[in-house]
Amino acid sequence: MDYMLLLLAVGAVVILLRIFQKVRALRDSREDDYDTRFVERLRRSGMDPFKPMDVDFFLAMPSLEAADRVSARLVEDLFTPDVRSIDGPKDLPISLHARKTMQVNEVGIRAAAARLRELAKTEGGRYDGWAPGSDAMGALRSASQKLRSPSRGDQH
Repeated sequence: MDYMLLLLAVGAVVILLRIFQKVRALRDSREDDYDTRFVERLRRSGMDPFKPMDVDFFLAMPSLEAADRVSARLVEDLFTPDVRSIDGPKDLPISLHARKTMQVNEVGIRAAAARLRELAKTEGGRYDGWAPGSDAMGALRSASQKLRSPSRGDQH
């Protein structure tokens, strides 16, 4: 009887660990899917994937001191950081914006995001994502407006 209980307990732990791994993989794949879709959308809008461009990354930090420590590490990684106090969550009141000129591709974005996620976590902060610089955003807006506006032949 004791062996059966032990076997059931071990089985339950294995099942719980497997569920945890699956949930974690699903969360990571959603982030990767977002990055992939956004890069593809930029390419469809006419962005040259081989031309370096500004990319803005965003982190939320718990204090100015933590943001300054992360900023110092980002400068070493060729980012240009900008720290601001924001009117946001009380536990993460500092916004850390980091700009880097780089080629916008899935591998580069994922590597930068992983690095920023790691740095933010070590200081009790959170990685909040990325956006292309203003030039790429302008091209993206123009492309989406062209898709929405009817052509002259369609107007009645």
